[in-house]
Amino acid sequence: MTLRVTAVGRTDVGKVRQQNEDTFHIDRSHRVFAVFDGMGGHQAGEVASQTAREVLDTAFNQCASELLQDDRLGVGRALPDSSSLLLRSIRLANRQVCNEAKADSSRSGMGTTVVALAAEADVMAVAHVGDSRAYRLDADRLVPLTIDHSWVAEMQATHNLTEEEAGSVVGKNIITRALGVRDSVEIDCRLVRIKPGQIYMMCSDGLCGFASDHEIFDVASPHRDDLEHMVSALVDLANSKGGMDNVTVVAVRIEEVDDAGIPEVDLFTLKAESEELLATEDEWLDRMQSQLKKKTDPVPQIDQPEQRPQSKVLLAVIFLAFVLVALAIIYFYPAK
Repeated sequence: MTLRVTAVGRTDVGKVRQQNEDTFHIDRSHRVFAVFDGMGGHQAGEVASQTAREVLDTAFNQCASELLQDDRLGVGRALPDSSSLLLRSIRLANRQVCNEAKADSSRSGMGTTVVALAAEADVMAVAHVGDSRAYRLDADRLVPLTIDHSWVAEMQATHNLTEEEAGSVVGKNIITRALGVRDSVEIDCRLVRIKPGQIYMMCSDGLCGFASDHEIFDVASPHRDDLEHMVSALVDLANSKGGMDNVTVVAVRIEEVDDAGIPEVDLFTLKAESEELLATEDEWLDRMQSQLKKKTDPVPQIDQPEQRPQSKVLLAVIFLAFVLVALAIIYFYPAK
């Protein structure tokens, strides 16, 4: 079954912060993509976002089949394997960040948001905790796929406030869910149908917290054929608003997909874990520690699509031609 996607990500410290607590994850082989926005100060936010990313990476690349076979980790719904694994991974990430915060008093209270995509067959899971967002870039508008877990979003929902009215509320930056701040976590998730040509975007609130959806659409739309320029333009948009926060953007374009008839799933909330499930997660994290400790490489500031084979061949031909010219010069024009 054919499923081919292109993905590009970029993260930037902004113009005010001294360090970047955001990070992103692009796993093209498993078609899993995520944005994390850490919090906690004194580099604890950076630790939280990197830790969550490492757990996600380890789950999909080292332990996928075993995690899926453990019925104790079940999510209570019939979902594609990648969707189920994504939810299990986010739960494990929450537990790992929480455990690390408890083990080191200097990191007490650290946490991170997450928004993630996992594509399989002809559907894609969209999962999130916090106020980092996912969108679909349609021809005429930006379609939100997540609802912020924030105090201001709850005020909008319960008091029927407009976006402008909610933006003036004191405490609008308070989030109501994050990974690592509690032992257990509630995760919002949905499954959406994917089609060739569609573009999905994720961002931290360094972008969507300062630019409106209309502004994001206007900047992103002209770059549908060039995701590298799209993410760079969106980062520039955030910085043009003052760059008050770290900003991260990941864009994913669906290139090819076959119709598999897997049904969409409306937005649902995966409930917080029981004590028994938390114990099982701790057991799994103990087993994963050796892999997690190996993951010390920093995340690149920009992640671009892999070079196509044709590009690599062209570079090889150019290099060979350069060598031949150099040899000819040495042969015909020997040093005196």
